[in-house]
Amino acid sequence: MALAPPRTLSPSKVSAFTSCPLAFRFSQIERRPEPPSAPAVKGTLVHAALERLFWHHPAGHRTPAAAALELERAWDALQEDEEVVELGLDEEAAAAFVHDARQLVENYFLLEDPNDTRTVGVELGVETDLDGLRLRGIIDRLDVLPDGRLIVVDYKTGRAPSERFERGSLGGVQTYALLCESMLGQAPAEVRLLYLRQPLAITAVASDQTIRGQRKRAVAVWSAIERACDREDFRPNVGPLCDHCNFKSSCPAFAA
Repeated sequence: MALAPPRTLSPSKVSAFTSCPLAFRFSQIERRPEPPSAPAVKGTLVHAALERLFWHHPAGHRTPAAAALELERAWDALQEDEEVVELGLDEEAAAAFVHDARQLVENYFLLEDPNDTRTVGVELGVETDLDGLRLRGIIDRLDVLPDGRLIVVDYKTGRAPSERFERGSLGGVQTYALLCESMLGQAPAEVRLLYLRQPLAITAVASDQTIRGQRKRAVAVWSAIERACDREDFRPNVGPLCDHCNFKSSCPAFAA
């Protein structure tokens, strides 16, 4: 191939390619450097706090105070992280950054009681082979119901999609249902997106039909990536997200 495709595919990479093939090439194939994203770093911080809440506090002790403590510890641990350093937050900006992250963690408790969950995995790495494709990802949380059925939970720190785009937002987490079935031999009974900003929970059933659909979609996207690499043909997809793209200055659609 003229260009080497990525070794693996993840839900985020599937979304990146379908959103804009050219930006995918710059980011995932050419590996062009990108400036750190404050929302992404904040997402990392909030995910770390909730991960620590479940790892370090047994059921019955997962309180808002415990989560706030774990947020502080997670923030301390991130101080030497390259992306945090590159954000260049001064004292006031850092305080506002952590305050907003704390609000997101507090909002989590409006969506569910973590003491009522039986969690068997957090930040769980899963991967499988599909027709020559290596599909992998990280599940934020995997729960088990009393009857043994599984639930995949995914935390979101951005804004929830409008009703029009709600179904599309479940694509990534439905892919995790496919990974669970492939690795564990059991598809989850439900997949849940917990949007902490609103807060809002979106739940869907992981049916055989949706899992088959995700399998076909993943294989189809992988085939499209291979074709694009072979032809060196990654075309831009111009839209509202272009104003936030790190590669806009390199895009032929904006050459003028």
